[in-house]
Amino acid sequence: MSESDTRTELQYRNEITRQMKALNVYRKEFSHTIALLARMLFDYQAAMEKFEESGGNFVVKHTNKAGAVNAIKNPYYQAIEGLRIGILTYARELGLTPSGLKKINEAALKPAKQSPLAEALKSLGS
Repeated sequence: MSESDTRTELQYRNEITRQMKALNVYRKEFSHTIALLARMLFDYQAAMEKFEESGGNFVVKHTNKAGAVNAIKNPYYQAIEGLRIGILTYARELGLTPSGLKKINEAALKPAKQSPLAEALKSLGS
């Protein structure tokens, strides 16, 4: 990853907001969730850089307290895997995946359910 590919958390937040506005799913009330997703993307970027700097190996050698050397999954890659899951989850919730967008659009198209009291009051006014 080159320096020009490095983004700030604010840049991620602005990009997420821009994408949501383009899809007509942006709401100011989502700002906290947008901030969390932006932070995850920023952390993912940092973890990817560290992973690449460490040699990009999925498995690394680790020496335990007893001095035994074992092959373990690279801790940077473990962080990357966890962040990917979180990023996908938050992106879906914000309507930034096909399934998330479909879910939001279907919910928007359903007529609002009225309470029995509201329906009774409405029938009295007719």
